Amino acid sequence: MVKIASYGTWASPITAEQAAAAGPDWVDLYGADVWWTETRPGEGGRVALMRKPDGGDAREVLDSRWSVRNRLHEYGSRSWVVLHDRVVFTNWADQRVYQVSWDGGEPEPITPVPQREHGWRFGDLVAGPDGQVWCVRETVTGERPTDIRRELVALAGGQVRVLGASHHFMSGPKISPDGRHAAWIGWDHPAMPWDAAHLCVAPVLDDGTFGAHRVVAGGPTEAVCQAEWEDSAALLVLTDPDGWWNLHRVGIDGTTRNLAPCELELGGPLWRMGCRWFTPLGSGRFAVLRSGAQLAILDERSGTVTDVDTDLTAWRPDLIAADGVLYAAAGSASLPTAVVSLDLSRGEVTTYTPQEAPFDPQLLPEPAERMVGAVPAYVYPPSNPDFAAPEGEKPPYVVFVHGGPTARYTPTLNLDFAYLTSRGIGVVAVNYGGSTGYGRAFRESLREQWGVVDVDDCAAVALALAQEGLADPARLAIMGGSAGGWTSAASITSTSVYACATILYPVLDLAGWTHQGGEVHDMESRYVEGLVGAWPDERDRYAERSPINNVHRLAGPVLVMQGLEDKICPPEQADRFVALLAGKGIPYAYLTFAGEQHGFRKAENQRTALEAQLSFYGQVFGFTPPGVPVLELRS
Repeated sequence: MVKIASYGTWASPITAEQAAAAGPDWVDLYGADVWWTETRPGEGGRVALMRKPDGGDAREVLDSRWSVRNRLHEYGSRSWVVLHDRVVFTNWADQRVYQVSWDGGEPEPITPVPQREHGWRFGDLVAGPDGQVWCVRETVTGERPTDIRRELVALAGGQVRVLGASHHFMSGPKISPDGRHAAWIGWDHPAMPWDAAHLCVAPVLDDGTFGAHRVVAGGPTEAVCQAEWEDSAALLVLTDPDGWWNLHRVGIDGTTRNLAPCELELGGPLWRMGCRWFTPLGSGRFAVLRSGAQLAILDERSGTVTDVDTDLTAWRPDLIAADGVLYAAAGSASLPTAVVSLDLSRGEVTTYTPQEAPFDPQLLPEPAERMVGAVPAYVYPPSNPDFAAPEGEKPPYVVFVHGGPTARYTPTLNLDFAYLTSRGIGVVAVNYGGSTGYGRAFRESLREQWGVVDVDDCAAVALALAQEGLADPARLAIMGGSAGGWTSAASITSTSVYACATILYPVLDLAGWTHQGGEVHDMESRYVEGLVGAWPDERDRYAERSPINNVHRLAGPVLVMQGLEDKICPPEQADRFVALLAGKGIPYAYLTFAGEQHGFRKAENQRTALEAQLSFYGQVFGFTPPGVPVLELRS
């Protein structure tokens, strides 16, 4: 029998512990064996390396001492590579590179101990010639977070040999089939890789190092995001000279042809090195990801891009294929992301990790995609088969702001959302101006408008839901992490739309987030110049938009959460922001998490963060959620 109860008070079987689920990443194929990494929240966020032999069961290659992860550009990268008799990987604890036999055993280091902790960081590992591993090495050269030098290096015989360098930021180099050339992606400040990134090709000299490189694709307003050798004379390249990431064939002589011109994004932002948004299938056909997640087939003979119809609607950029079978991690709004294979000729899907729907599908609402003006959004209404609200009551809603800001929200199974919606709190995820997946013009609509366009777009979506009677206008909240934390903080200090805000590991002080401010890591140390304006010329704009300078304008209570080892958005900004809240009369809470970096990886911290949010919304919106600890609010 359906119970009548106010929104926010519904009982739900979805617990905060269950929301902290393991997730696969970095899928690859070697022979007939499928490999991937798997994040383990219940093991302190450790990243395990998995192998499923052909005809055998999946198992861990390494024991619990090892976490296969690295710090390249601070966001990490492809962290392992399989060679013919061993697997080579980066270990999170010391950032050294190790090798171990396929069947396990005791890993041995193949890079030396640095003079300072994490003084050398290796990432984007690829197979080089003669059993070598090619990758990017970061060297810490000073005390500032921007004191980093990068080189392309070869690892072999316990030695690290410099191959060359072209830009301040680079991907791991890939060798041509004939062994005569190497190719990699590079970019320099102040550009971010989705602004301007170059595809470099260099000859491999007799001593194995690289000669002078040439740029064969990319430019000041063009960004290469993936490149693979097709043969010794040409590469297959995702780049956007016409404003959309399309697949091109680029000769080493610089000739270029778009294989299927279309106003579709077939690539994505290079936050992490090693992503694969496309993979060849043979006979002029390619598996590609449209808008970053939808699987499609590109046929260069017809010049078409056609969606593949499967129950899996969200594919990760791990695509790899062999003999007509595609491998990747994929899921949907109701199916957890799992390692899968898809036989493209028969449409048969095989799963290698669990993918059962964890709960009654009625507890996992299918998100409704909609446009509010030119702003895409995904609406998750409250859903619980055992409960209904009193007649006339409108639900509270949380506006979710993705990070980046050059990223996007893709509708996958999101148990954090379901934790709220199954208790009677709606969620709407907004792809505000600046999000990827909609072309360069949409992405660049945020240029110098961070804190304006993102704030306005989120507010427009929230107000539209209220005006349509879908949400209670008095019970709107906004939440997000990283750049989403910025937008949440900027929104609660510059508009009256929201009753409260949840702010996770945020940017709060723009001046501190410049390369001179000293509170931002190297990759993003000039990012804010494109998002806000030239520094220090636009110093006043930086000050006006920074939430830390607008605490007096807070429209309601805030919940701030921060990892204490965060190198991307360090805790100093959150500390200063919260210190200004004391005595202002606005309720707030500040939770810090030891041992956490940018985002919460440990199961106990993920649980605490979810339960804190629910209690926070209950106290602000006037309901008592059952079964969660009461979050203490200060003022």
